[in-house]
Amino acid sequence: MSLEIGIVGLPNVGKSTLFNALTNAGAQVANYPFTTIEPNVGVVPMSDSRLDFVAALIKPQNVIPSTARFVDIAGLVRGAHRGEGLGNQFLGHIRDVDAIAMVVRCFEDENVAHVDAHLDPVVDIETIWTELVLADLEVLERRIEKVHTSAKAKPREYAAEIQWLEGLYAHLEGGKRASTFVSSDRESEWAAAMALLTTKPYLYIANVDEAELPTGGSLAEVVQGLAKQEGVQVAVLCAQTEMDLLEWDEQDAADYRADLGCEESGLQQLVRAGYSVLGLITFFTATGTKTVQAWAIPEGTKAPQAAGKIHSDMERGFIRAEVVSFEDLYQYGTFAAAKEHGLQRVEGRDYVIADGDIVHFRFNV
Repeated sequence: MSLEIGIVGLPNVGKSTLFNALTNAGAQVANYPFTTIEPNVGVVPMSDSRLDFVAALIKPQNVIPSTARFVDIAGLVRGAHRGEGLGNQFLGHIRDVDAIAMVVRCFEDENVAHVDAHLDPVVDIETIWTELVLADLEVLERRIEKVHTSAKAKPREYAAEIQWLEGLYAHLEGGKRASTFVSSDRESEWAAAMALLTTKPYLYIANVDEAELPTGGSLAEVVQGLAKQEGVQVAVLCAQTEMDLLEWDEQDAADYRADLGCEESGLQQLVRAGYSVLGLITFFTATGTKTVQAWAIPEGTKAPQAAGKIHSDMERGFIRAEVVSFEDLYQYGTFAAAKEHGLQRVEGRDYVIADGDIVHFRFNV
């Protein structure tokens, strides 16, 4: 499973600066709205000390980390759902991502214009959610019209869907998100088919001034409080600092972050939060001394489906999985020692892959 996160927010909140810092892809940055018209996409290798440890033991020809795709989506403004600021185009880009990372400006800077005269993170967040809700209402209107047309010939067949659609429409019209509308499995399939924006997993990014790191200051505290109420992740970072540190030596950059009180980079924060939002875990494979690779899968994935992540033939011909947990490997230092202590397990079709498992799949071709 590829992790794809859409970076969204109002104009001039630091989205493109953050994107550049995360991907080093050189997205255009400027102090005026709609600098980003087409979404910039960057694929970022995800650092993992466990992968480094396994690779150091095996010394393979290739080390392949899992990756995350970051999509820098242009700034939304009030009226985006009606096409203001090319809003319909931008909203369409959001429909394609797995999760939304909502960048919120939590720094004062008279040299960087803000869409409102007064900086208020909560108002900014409400503006974005309002536009996403209104965009979903337009999608629902079209769907309701289409289903009513189909129901003229087969009223019983579409009665339940019409009732559900109209209930969801009233829910959204009240300013609520589609994710808070209770649905059955069948109704969830209807919602998934429409790719409603307010059903997507999301997290907040509080973009702060460097002087406010690591806690973020009073404005970031407001965002953290809102995130806690909603039960979602929030990352506190300074996009400009992350951008500046791209030119530094890796160890010097790590030392500078430590001086600021930051235990990890903005990228690590965001990826960790994204994994949590999407319920992803990582397992590893080692193909002899040729390749060590990390794989991202949904938590709860069984061994055959994890094998299918590598190749569909491996899922179809699955026989068994030979598994060593990372914790056991780390404790005993080598695969041979872990095996001697009975810690290399043979697991069947019902085994659920755990985060950090090192797995060798046996299968028939």
